[in-house]
Amino acid sequence: MGKKPAFTAEYLDQLIEEATVDAYDESEQATGFFNMIEENLALPFTTNVLGQEVTVAKVDITNRDQIVAVCSHGKATQAVPILDLPMPSPLPAGAEWIEAYRRWCGE
Repeated sequence: MGKKPAFTAEYLDQLIEEATVDAYDESEQATGFFNMIEENLALPFTTNVLGQEVTVAKVDITNRDQIVAVCSHGKATQAVPILDLPMPSPLPAGAEWIEAYRRWCGE
């Protein structure tokens, strides 16, 4: 877990262009990424957060334009910023959109 996926910078840049093509400001660009992640990321999947196996059931966007993964462990649910979410191996389908978002954010 936590290993960097092998997506090329050129490929991620193409995804960034696709997600932000009709966006006029950062808020609209973040919404574009949210839409692409929501549409393409295979859910649910499991990963580890702070040593606990959690299920990522959905993604959401906050009123501050932060994309979050809604994680659950037992009855507990927590929104984790998608920039901080450790990704499992193998990656779920659509994970390249998270990597493109990380690149766009300068991560």
